Amino acid sequence: MKKHVIVLEAEGGADKWIDGHRRDTMPIINAIIEKGYTSETIYYRDEWFKEVFDYVLEKADAVVSRINPGNLPNGESRLFEMLRQLHDSDVIILTHPNTMMRFGAKDALAKLADTDLVTDDTYAYYDYDEFKKIFPKSISYGTRVIKQNRGSTGDGIWRVEIVDNKVEYEAGDTLPLDTVIKCTEAVDNHVEYNSLGKFMKFCKRYIEGDNGMLVDMRFMPRIVEGEVRILMVADKPIFAVHKKPVQEKDAFSATIASGAEYTYYKPEEYPELVDKFVSSIPMISEKLGKIKNIPLIWTGDFMLDTDEDGNDTFVLGEMNCSCVGFFSHLDMGIQEMVADEIIKRVEAKHSA
Repeated sequence: MKKHVIVLEAEGGADKWIDGHRRDTMPIINAIIEKGYTSETIYYRDEWFKEVFDYVLEKADAVVSRINPGNLPNGESRLFEMLRQLHDSDVIILTHPNTMMRFGAKDALAKLADTDLVTDDTYAYYDYDEFKKIFPKSISYGTRVIKQNRGSTGDGIWRVEIVDNKVEYEAGDTLPLDTVIKCTEAVDNHVEYNSLGKFMKFCKRYIEGDNGMLVDMRFMPRIVEGEVRILMVADKPIFAVHKKPVQEKDAFSATIASGAEYTYYKPEEYPELVDKFVSSIPMISEKLGKIKNIPLIWTGDFMLDTDEDGNDTFVLGEMNCSCVGFFSHLDMGIQEMVADEIIKRVEAKHSA
């Protein structure tokens, strides 16, 4: 055992501080060092694939990827290939690309549609013809939300509602393609009016290409009250944040960029939701592909709903684990918890 951990970063990007690193990178490294290991950060580029691979393989027990995919000019495919090769060479990867994609991809919602975390009318489309066939019927039941697979900060997430007074229909009908719809994108709450057919043609871009797909789920009207994000380090809940959309007409996005207001709480201030989410982790891992090691740092976002008895309930809206940041909460000691989890996994592997 080398007792050395490498943190991977990408050069540049809006997530970097004045030292060129993410603000939570050096706190993680320092926490690892304080616990008796050594640690360092190095940068990844696709053209450095072999050099980075060889360096990590020689030096480290584990590598922690703190790379926002948007900071890689050619996307994450080569990075993921290298991380998989390192895993196959017995290096611990935090978080493994397969786990990252299964937990972070929007179709996780469709895979959980038969559980009490997600509504049962949640669908995933991997084929454009399937989307064309089902969505005109799906929207007849009420306002829907369409989500592209790996968008972030609300990009490619659309609230879609029928505004055509000339079309008579009942729930379960397949609507004509010239039906007028109102589409609001979560990234900035801007509104577009279109025909159903043209909107579906526009969405074709989200389905095509590597890992392309769309999720189609029921719109939760109470999203205007906000959503609750639970930040996790492995299976430990760290805090809950209530994200309330800006109180303007058509606004439903809970991202900071769209003006949402964030209020932070201790996990015990949302006891039922946190307990339900944490106790569901084994089931989630099983449903998403029998995953043994859950993400290192990840989140679950929940929207308010009302059950048949009029009681508050929560519906899972998405999970994130590609590069979740926590630099605004370093005073909570999250970096120490992250370091503890990394070391725990290294020592468990070497004691097995």
